[in-house]
Amino acid sequence: MAAKEEMTLWTGYFDSRISRSDGRRVPKEASIPKPTLESVVWAARSAGIRKMRQEPEASHPSRPFAKEGRLIMPPKHVFEVTGASSKEGVMKAIGTALRKRSEDAKEQGKDVTRGPAKGDRRRRAQRKSFKHRKSGQRKKKFGRK
Repeated sequence: MAAKEEMTLWTGYFDSRISRSDGRRVPKEASIPKPTLESVVWAARSAGIRKMRQEPEASHPSRPFAKEGRLIMPPKHVFEVTGASSKEGVMKAIGTALRKRSEDAKEQGKDVTRGPAKGDRRRRAQRKSFKHRKSGQRKKKFGRK
């Protein structure tokens, strides 16, 4: 059991796939699907929190099968830095930073153009044209040129 001078944040608190009754403690707008301990640590740092301890192999008592990990930090420092007056306010600040980072990463990912999906044969065939080769010449098999 954690001491009274510690605040514990589990990654499940920020998981948008978990319902409020199953353990999510922030609103959907401040949560992401499958948050990692590293991403929660990054969000806590961006919220201004510097003093924290990570326990990556810890599992929440209500979810003993999942080794989700947790953050342990001193409440005095956390309340002072974030300006929140409760644990809920701290979690919301961290969750908002987490969600913003996730959305920024999605936006950057949209810029990259990808080819057709692996199983989409028709679209994949479209890009395999022989127009750039000499007339009547196709790629020969088995390594011959």
